[in-house]
Amino acid sequence: MATQSPFSWAAQALPQIAANFQPPAWVVDETLNRLVLFLNHVLMSEPQACQRLARQKGQRIEIVWQAMKLQLQPTAAGLLERAAFEGFDLRLTATQESPLDIVSALARGDKPKVRIEGDVQLAAEINWLIDHVRWDIEEDLARLLGDVPAHGLSSAARRLALGLRERLRRTPQAEPTPGA
Repeated sequence: MATQSPFSWAAQALPQIAANFQPPAWVVDETLNRLVLFLNHVLMSEPQACQRLARQKGQRIEIVWQAMKLQLQPTAAGLLERAAFEGFDLRLTATQESPLDIVSALARGDKPKVRIEGDVQLAAEINWLIDHVRWDIEEDLARLLGDVPAHGLSSAARRLALGLRERLRRTPQAEPTPGA
């Protein structure tokens, strides 16, 4: 005898709720502030990245994903600051709608799909930053926990990420069925 789960209504309602969920504006604003702080933290560990970004001082960079828009300007110190401006010198628009698609692309080691509009030289500099600047999480953990625990955690995380990346590469991408 097949019985229906008492939670089947939740399984049906959850995708619709998630699709219509809009976080409060202050949550989005604070999240973007923290993202800029994190980016600057990573940039400060790479002097060459700061030098390259400092040459782009005052350029207007707009990053768009769905309804969220992050406007940034490089500073003379080679860091990024949030700004509010009309127009842009470079706009990067994430074309993937699903955050899961973006995360899975990053986990595979791929860049998310982005539409680029504007200054080609500035786009090349941003691409260089994306390709060459990496967060040294082990160094940050070592400051908090010490060298040995940080190395152990980082090694475990790298093995986990490598396994996940291999698993995602072996899993065929779901193709939409015709007429669906």
